[in-house]
Amino acid sequence: MNDITVPLLGIAGAMIVGAMSPGPSFVMVARTAVSSSRGDGLAAALGMGAGGVVFAIAALVGLQAAFLAVPALYLAVKLLGGAYLVYLGIRIWRGAREPLSAAQDERAAAGTGNARRAFLLGMGTQVSNPKTAVVYASIFAAFLPREVPLALALAVPAVIFCIETGWYAVVALALSSAAPRSAYLRYKAWIDRAAGGVMVLLGLKLLSGVRSSS
Repeated sequence: MNDITVPLLGIAGAMIVGAMSPGPSFVMVARTAVSSSRGDGLAAALGMGAGGVVFAIAALVGLQAAFLAVPALYLAVKLLGGAYLVYLGIRIWRGAREPLSAAQDERAAAGTGNARRAFLLGMGTQVSNPKTAVVYASIFAAFLPREVPLALALAVPAVIFCIETGWYAVVALALSSAAPRSAYLRYKAWIDRAAGGVMVLLGLKLLSGVRSSS
């Protein structure tokens, strides 16, 4: 058991710090929680956890090695991820002045909504960031032994899922309460523009990295 405890605790500690760092994932979950419903926010949190599992499995099978061996692969991932974030930001910005419909407001009050869409949006936002992939691969390279025991290989994705889902569930629960939602409804246009602007800037930052690397 000690063979897997030390690397598992090291990975968990690093991933907790990484998950709590502000970024596009936080923006997406926060906005979903305040603009849609608590259920949708929690579904988005599950999507973040699922995306984390994708990165964890990819890192375990050598994602960083693949990026180093095929630089064009990393550039392609950055290009797609940057374009997705810009697209998402523009959609949020364009909908800033659109009021929540009565149906949306009723669903939010009841805690229901389109959970499947929120889950897919959360997962898509998570896996669209190639820097997250590199962070995962770097952390795993730092803490995993050269030969990874099967128990550790199975435990790591489960721990990553719990960390990512748990943190963003806290965000969703906190921001879907009455006070944050009331503030959002009052300043919806400004909040959506800020959220959309952050998404676009993050996407453009990724795209500028593609240009400088090419």
